Amino acid sequence: MVEQYVTYGHQLAPQIADCARLVWDALAADRIVLFEGAQGAMLDIDHGTYRSSPRRTRSPARRAWGRASGRATSTRIWGVCKAYATRVGAGPFPTELDDELGEEIRRIGGEYGTTTGRPRRIGWLDLVALRYARV
Repeated sequence: MVEQYVTYGHQLAPQIADCARLVWDALAADRIVLFEGAQGAMLDIDHGTYRSSPRRTRSPARRAWGRASGRATSTRIWGVCKAYATRVGAGPFPTELDDELGEEIRRIGGEYGTTTGRPRRIGWLDLVALRYARV
C-alpha cells in the first residue's frame, strides 16, 4: 500500500508549487491574478461571525492573497458575486428568505450541497457583509 501512495506522490509532484511565489511573480509581471473565494465570505475564523465560523481560514482567496499581498502593488481589485446570498447550516443570516421566493431562487440556482444534496439557505445579497468580506 505504501508503494501505491508513493506512486501517487510522484504523479502529483509536478502539480505542487509555492502558490505565494506564483502570485508574486505574476504580480511583478503585471499579469492578472484571479482568486476564487466563493466559500469564504463571513465563514472565516479571522473575518467571519463568531461561533458560526469553522476554526480555520475558509476562503482560498483570502489565504492566498494574505500570503502574496505583501508584495502586491496592484491598486485594482475586482469582485464578482451572485445576486443573492447562500449559506449551509446554522448561523446568522440577516437577509434569509424563508419563503416561496427563497424556494424559487434555490430551485432556479440549483442551490443544493454538492456532496450532501442538502438545500442551501437563500437570502438577499447583503451589501454590508459583501463589503466587509472583500479582500
